This record gives sequence, C-alpha cells and structure tokens, in this order.
Amino acid sequence: MTIDLTVQDGIAEIVLNRPEALNAIDPEMRAALGQVWSRVHEDDEIRVAVLTGAGDRAFCVGSDLKKTPPPPESYAQRAFGRATSDHLLAALRTDKPLICALNGLAVGGGLEIALACDIRIASETASFGLSEVRVGSIPGAGGTQRLPRMINTSTAMQMLLTGDRIDASEALRVGLVSELCAPDQLLPRAREIAGRIAANAPLSVRAVKRLVQQGADLPLDAAVDLENYVWGLLRDTEDRIEGRRAFQEKRPPRYRGR
Repeated sequence: MTIDLTVQDGIAEIVLNRPEALNAIDPEMRAALGQVWSRVHEDDEIRVAVLTGAGDRAFCVGSDLKKTPPPPESYAQRAFGRATSDHLLAALRTDKPLICALNGLAVGGGLEIALACDIRIASETASFGLSEVRVGSIPGAGGTQRLPRMINTSTAMQMLLTGDRIDASEALRVGLVSELCAPDQLLPRAREIAGRIAANAPLSVRAVKRLVQQGADLPLDAAVDLENYVWGLLRDTEDRIEGRRAFQEKRPPRYRGR
C-alpha cells in the first residue's frame, strides 16, 4: 500500500508510504489519496486527521516524474469529460481539522498538500520548496495561491520564482509552520495536538474551521455577522449543554456531535 490509514480515538493517522521514492506521488498514491480524503470527510468516527510521511528523509517530494507521463486525453477531456476530478486535492474538502507533521523534505505537490492542511508542524531537519518552474511547470495544486496567503508576499514570490528551498528555521520564522520538533518528537507532538482537538466538541471544531476559511474572503462586518449566525446555530446543541454541565460537575465532557 502506498498510503497507510489507521483510526483510533477519533484521530485518523495517514502515512504517505513510499520512503524508497521519498514518498513521491505516483498514480497509485494519487488515487489512494482521493479515497483517503473522502474517508476523512465522511467517517463520523474521525474528528481530526494527522498526515505525515514514512521514513526520516522526506514528507513528500511531489509527483513521481518517472511514473507520471503526459495523459493521453486533452485537458478539456480531463476537465469536463469525467464525473470526478483527478486533481491532487480535489476531494480534500472537509471541515475536520488536518494536521501535517512534516518529517523531512516537502517540495512541489508535497508542500502543496501541507499548505492545504490547517496546522503544520515540522521536524528540525525539514526543508520546503515549490520547484516547478525548474522543470517547466507551475505549482498546480494551489501553491501559487495558498503560499502568498500564508507568508509575506515577497518571500512567497522568491520561493515560487526561483524554486529555491527554505530550511525549517526559516519556515518557522516566516510562519509557514507553527512549531519545530526534534525528529523523534514530531509524531508524538502531532498526536498530542490531535488528541486535544478530538476531545473538543466536534460541531464547534468544524464550525471554527469553516468560519476561518469562509471569513477570510469576506469583509470584516460580513464575517462577524456569519460568526454570530453560526454561534446561534450551536447555542442549543446537546454538546454545548453537555460542555457546561461537565464544567459544573468537574468532569470531562462526553461530546456526541449533536
């Protein structure tokens, strides 16, 4: 299998598993990723997901150029002639939080996967780049759009136009990742963060993620109005009542997503 998926205590752990190829994305992994994204979105037992790569050299180096020849059909056929898209992140639409534990090199599509996650933490040995211009292409899975929204435009443009990499300390400085860990502490730390998220009220967690994503494209007044509306939707949920009851009774809450 090119991807390993386990689910325990509300946490899905996803491992890109081609360490001999630096976890490069071949057609089999691309298809498996689509299935994994759908599983995370649809499985009510999953409250949060942790994504990482196998081995200690790379998270993912993007497409496996040796195994991804040009498609036989035209782009129009690919765009309009299929019921579903084979775009790398086409199925990655979920309100559930995604944590990316970057255990090494993250370039090209690998970095674009990380950019699509909500929380990124990295090994002190990790490095990052979008090198598509060096092979006559562009980042085609959101890299030109997400990176400048996450870090300052000048740094983003320098990375995009040169294809140069930055190291873990620079990634932390510019805000590409939120924290660095020793290599052997990276996955335990990601699991710890995931556990803290999974313990919270799932409807509230998903609502917060959706508000942040949708509010970023709205004027502030409209975004605050949307926030007030969502607060009202959650006000009378069973979980909100349970949270207050658990606080009064000094016990852990038992949230059910209702």
